[in-house]
Amino acid sequence: MSGQPQQQTLLRFADLLDYPGPGLLDQARECADLLKPDQPEAAEHVAYFLEFAKSASPGQLEEIYTGTFDLNPACYIFAGYLLFGESFKRGKFLVGLQERYRERGFSAGNELADHLAVMFRFLATLEAHEALAQELLEDCLLPVLQRMNKNFEHDNEKPNPYARVLQAVLHVVEQAQPRVAVSA
Repeated sequence: MSGQPQQQTLLRFADLLDYPGPGLLDQARECADLLKPDQPEAAEHVAYFLEFAKSASPGQLEEIYTGTFDLNPACYIFAGYLLFGESFKRGKFLVGLQERYRERGFSAGNELADHLAVMFRFLATLEAHEALAQELLEDCLLPVLQRMNKNFEHDNEKPNPYARVLQAVLHVVEQAQPRVAVSA
């Protein structure tokens, strides 16, 4: 995935990781369509979420989102919190993100800089090969998404539809990691 399709996929992931709004079904459908050609496994996860979202009321989606990302500390939607907890390091991380955003003319709006939806929107403004993009993916988003997904490993009784979104996002982020050649 490169260029415009990658940027659009990152923006759709941002939409799916944001509080559910009226365009959620279209955003999920577009995300699945963008993923199908190169990331069919991720597309299946998003399609699962889309099917659930079609049958759920807006109130149900909001309740599941809140229970998943706001009330569950193991899956908190703020990357800095998952990396550093409520500590000085998180504050330093937030300041660093804000500086990078400001340098690029990007605004987090009313959200904290480490909200995953904000981070994915920012990432969509960067070129995939940029050092900053790779740093955000490798040092921040990959470990955060791995931790969030681990939270759902034993969630077999009543699967959380947002777990499938997180699986898709993790799959794509893992695939975006540069492959290091091992010399013999």
